[in-house]
Amino acid sequence: MNMNEQMKESEESILHTYNRFPVVFEKGQGCYLYDSEGKEYLDFAAGIAVNSLGYHYPGYDEALKDQIDKLMHISNLYYNEPIIEAGAKLVKASKMSKAFFTNSGAEAIEGALKMAKRYAYDRDKNSDHEVIAMNHSFHGRTMGALALTGNSHYQEPFGPMISGIKFAEFNNLDSVKALINEKTCAIIVEPVQGEGGIYPATKEFMEGIRKICDDNDIIMICDEIQCGMGRTGKMYAFQHYNVKPDIITTAKALGCGVPVGAFVAGEKCCDSLVPGDHGTTYGGNPLATAAVSKVFDLFEEMNILEHVNEVSNYLEEQLDKLVEQYDNVVARRGKGLMQGLVLTTPVIDTVNKAIEKGLLVISAGSDVLRMVPPLVITKENVDEMIEILSQCL
Repeated sequence: MNMNEQMKESEESILHTYNRFPVVFEKGQGCYLYDSEGKEYLDFAAGIAVNSLGYHYPGYDEALKDQIDKLMHISNLYYNEPIIEAGAKLVKASKMSKAFFTNSGAEAIEGALKMAKRYAYDRDKNSDHEVIAMNHSFHGRTMGALALTGNSHYQEPFGPMISGIKFAEFNNLDSVKALINEKTCAIIVEPVQGEGGIYPATKEFMEGIRKICDDNDIIMICDEIQCGMGRTGKMYAFQHYNVKPDIITTAKALGCGVPVGAFVAGEKCCDSLVPGDHGTTYGGNPLATAAVSKVFDLFEEMNILEHVNEVSNYLEEQLDKLVEQYDNVVARRGKGLMQGLVLTTPVIDTVNKAIEKGLLVISAGSDVLRMVPPLVITKENVDEMIEILSQCL
């Protein structure tokens, strides 16, 4: 069966909720993917910032295979060794207090939202609280996460949204202050907006939100699903700023390919949820948390953060040259290995040309070409990407 036949068969049985690119991938190795006809692609998308160790990183596969031979699932009615190890490592890396493992980033957002609401309920015994989110944000497609997403295009067909969500302008502290009232229980922000166009938060904005939350007993939530787990050069992006949130959400590279997420709470609200308030059948299963545990081990053993800071400086230099060289490339934005080029020409045309030439890059919004490669890329990989991309702009 050739790729066209494979794609046709897929469309007959899989819901058409994605406009997939015309390629069927079969395997990966290092920072490269291979389609079912053997063509090689340099991967600067990493499964949308998931495969931070690339494919078949030494030690990762073996850890999962070992766990499969032991135990994959028992439910959260019992303890298991991998979740104990993974929880301790996640709390240490984030410098938070307690974690709840989920199956995805969207689930982590839902849990963080419930924790913030429960904290406020315990405080004043009211349940009509409000949450402030940011315009152009993206937090997921489940109903709570969708309500927090600052893009009406995603929301309109699925209304009414859950009530009590207000939207401020990202990096505009005055717009946040204008929405604060006695009902406000949480402010949620991405330290680097991803789907909204690769916009890093300013130091003043993050510090200002922290002060607002401190002054008004409000929960500060940082959505680190895309920008966390080393992508910006810190384990979590909020660590670039002089702030500590009350809750973070994390997923994507947390398991480097295994479906897993978490929300992690600080001391202020980590005991707000009590037995019966929240749960998950599969979340925190031994297979997923064995992956999480191994990812943290490999990050430490291989000095991944140090490598990200080194190679991202080189990537930024090369991308800045493209801004200088091409009239349709007007700006670069980003932090670490989460980078975007602002184009005046259709981004989708560049993405499609790149695929034809064996390079995977993706979009963020309507005018941004997004690069979120494996964190283990080399300068040689950057050079190869630049060479191919230059032919596609």
